[in-house]
Amino acid sequence: MREHWPEYAIEAAGLGVFMLVACVFGTLLAYPGSPVVRAMPDALARRALMGVVMGLTAIGLIYSPFGRRSGAHFNPATTLTFWWVGKVATPDALAYVVAQLVGGVAGVVVAAVVLGAALADPAVNYVVTQPGAAGSAAAFVAEAVISFVLMSAVLCVSNSQRLARFTGLVAGVLVALYITIEAPLSGMSMNPARSVASAAPAQAWTALWIYLAAPPLGMLLAAETYARRAGLVYCAKLYHDDTSRCIFRCRHAELIATRSATPSASAPATVRSA
Repeated sequence: MREHWPEYAIEAAGLGVFMLVACVFGTLLAYPGSPVVRAMPDALARRALMGVVMGLTAIGLIYSPFGRRSGAHFNPATTLTFWWVGKVATPDALAYVVAQLVGGVAGVVVAAVVLGAALADPAVNYVVTQPGAAGSAAAFVAEAVISFVLMSAVLCVSNSQRLARFTGLVAGVLVALYITIEAPLSGMSMNPARSVASAAPAQAWTALWIYLAAPPLGMLLAAETYARRAGLVYCAKLYHDDTSRCIFRCRHAELIATRSATPSASAPATVRSA
């Protein structure tokens, strides 16, 4: 763990940056005194703009030199899923989760210092993720479904020799679409650390269990489904290149060596092999 501290720091900083951007643009697009709100009264249009911003932020973080080094999880549910399939050692998984939680909270705290009362306004409320008018059950199902789809896409694309380089783009596009379309149901989290980071300063704990349970559940189900269909996960990085070290149980060299775009039918039937 002492050797891997740079990756832990990157995970903390990455989610911190993501939350800072979310707070800044969440305030611009929701605070009643914002000129953007007055110029763009349509809520759907503002959500679409927020989706584009956060999708681009995710893409930038994934493909940045820092994201390439840590694997760009920035999400405990993602880290735990890769741990579950045997790609991340337990000490690294624990350190990643702690770093993500600390970094997310730090990002919101910095935003609160910069934005002040505007971020705390009830219309913004530290960009907390809370169930919409459809209720907690709908929010739970929605979070599980979008997490399932995201992790399914990440596993399918990142483990394809032909498509692996597009993993970050696919993830960013899904984030943008989810914020635009799904946010009214659950607030669109997919990330326990992201929800905790907003809930802590807002003191909004009522429905937090949804965001702690549903995203890991959805992503773990995606991993099990992928295991039965394809069978092999090469690495825990969302974007793998040869310029950054890899601290995971990595078999990326085998992916490069394969000719087919997907694992062959003779591939192992489980993803838990190292």
